[in-house]
Amino acid sequence: MSIKKAFEWVIKKTEKSNRKKVTEESYKVHREGENLDGLYLVAGLGNPGKEYVNTRHNVGFDTIDLISGRTGIQVSKVKCKALIGQGVIEGKKVILAKPQTFMNLSGESIRDLVEYYKIDIKNVLVIYDDVDLPLGKLRVRSKGSAGTHNGMRSVIYHIQSDEFPRIRIGIGKPPEGWELADFVLGRFDSESRKIVEQCISKAADAAVDIIKSNVEYAMNIYNR
Repeated sequence: MSIKKAFEWVIKKTEKSNRKKVTEESYKVHREGENLDGLYLVAGLGNPGKEYVNTRHNVGFDTIDLISGRTGIQVSKVKCKALIGQGVIEGKKVILAKPQTFMNLSGESIRDLVEYYKIDIKNVLVIYDDVDLPLGKLRVRSKGSAGTHNGMRSVIYHIQSDEFPRIRIGIGKPPEGWELADFVLGRFDSESRKIVEQCISKAADAAVDIIKSNVEYAMNIYNR
């Protein structure tokens, strides 16, 4: 083979390799950003960092961790200011998410996830703590206001809608004389923790039932 032909052969091989690489990368981007019909986003609200582990404000994170453990969906990938995991629950494609923006900016992360993955708002499910519910009380709702919860206010503000389901986990009201911030960032005592863990387990069950059936079905079961 002459030097000229050898040179031409190298160029052709390089061009073929580059075309294959571009095709693979384009396919990867399409797969990650495609409009997946029926894709669910299940987001638990909380604060990142060891200092907030097991606090009242982090029961949303705790619920995502429980769903992750039950389903084997690892929530470890960083995307759109959140830790996420992708998998299948009851035959439906699901993204589990724990926004890492801190509670009051949770909407930034959820908005970015909704826009990136082109998720239908009705398939966004948010799980969070609620001081307006007694300790251990669970409430499933198909839509509604944020109430007194700043994280939910952020979500509604950023996605410009309150027409999405949510699961509220009751943590009770702060004792007289307590600041609300100190209460929600504090930890449960041992007895209260047992009660709330039962509620977290029900919240994880409710999330799966919403995905499997619908929010009305879950409301009939868990809003008792």
